[in-house]
Formats: sequence, structure tokens, C-alpha cells
Amino acid sequence: MHGGASTGWLLMVLCAVSGAYCLLRTRTGTPQERRTARSEALMGFGMAAMAVPAAVLSPPGWAWAVYAVLFGAAALRALRPALRGGHHLHHLVGSLAMVYMAVAMAPAVTGSGGGHAGHGAASAGAGGIPVLTGVLLVYYAFYVLGSAGRLLPGAAVTPAGGTGAVGRGPGGFGGRADGRPELTTACRLTMGIGMFAMLLTL
Repeated sequence: MHGGASTGWLLMVLCAVSGAYCLLRTRTGTPQERRTARSEALMGFGMAAMAVPAAVLSPPGWAWAVYAVLFGAAALRALRPALRGGHHLHHLVGSLAMVYMAVAMAPAVTGSGGGHAGHGAASAGAGGIPVLTGVLLVYYAFYVLGSAGRLLPGAAVTPAGGTGAVGRGPGGFGGRADGRPELTTACRLTMGIGMFAMLLTL
């Protein structure tokens, strides 16, 4: 990222930890909750891989095509559930944003030999469609603010008995996934910040 290798390492660690936590969530909950956790784990690990500082690992040109195909498939998988709205729609937007970044960063890899999403290589020739980048930045800015709001004390409402769904998260989706909704929301917040930071490099 523009902030240097230390910023890239920090982003990589945060996204990897978020992905690992989402992976743990795939062992519990309803089938829909496990499916959501798998999608979020894929997003977290994918973002972590993109955030590895280029000085440590400079990916080959074909790696960006792999990213685009992988997250394109994830977007297709999220398309039908996204028609029902809620967090599935956010997964669709996230997957499409990853495809967009992979395609936008590919010229930097082939043109400079060392580009990497999320670290300074954006200035080496990577680009995108400014309007589309701006729209995604606005989306993730609001998503991050909404997620942060869910973490404020008193933001979540626990039903009588202390079990069941807890509040509604950003965009109208439920925050419950494993009995620790605040951790789930924190992971989503982390990945939202990471996506925003990566988009800034385009």
C-alpha cells in the first residue's frame, strides 16, 4: 500500500486472522451460516494474499487471472442468494470488487514485474475505472461505518433469555453466526477496512 511494507504486513495479518476466524465459524451454526462463513473465509484469505508486501512475494502475471476466476466463481455462487438481499448481496459486491481489483492490478504485474494489490504498485501502472472505484469506496466507507456502529455499546439488542438472533448488522443482515456476534462483526469490519484500503491503491 502507499503506507509502505509495514502497512501491507498489518493488512495481511488482519485479513488472515479474520479469514481464520471465519473458517472456525464453518464448524457451527445453520447451513446458511456455515455457507456465509465459508464465503467470508475465502474473502479474508484472498485479501491477505493480495496484501503480502511485494518485496517478499512478487506474484507471477497469471496469479491475477487466478484471482479473477476464483472470485468470479464466488460472485456467480452468491448471485442467486443475493437476490434475497441481506448479507448475500454484500458477498456479491465483495467478490465482484475482488475481480475488479485483480483485473485492474494485472497491468502493474506484467508491466513493472513487481506489482501487488495493496502495496504501492498501483503507482507503477495499475489502474481502474475512476467512477467505479469511487462507487466501491463510498460503498465500503458506509459499510465500515455501519459495522463500527454495531460494535458500539448498546447497539445490539439481545432477546429475552440471552439466546437467538442479536440485532441486525449493516445493510440489514443479522450479526449472529456463532454466539459471538461482536467478533463476527469485528471480522467483517476488518475486511471492510481492508477492501477500502486496497481500493485506494487503484
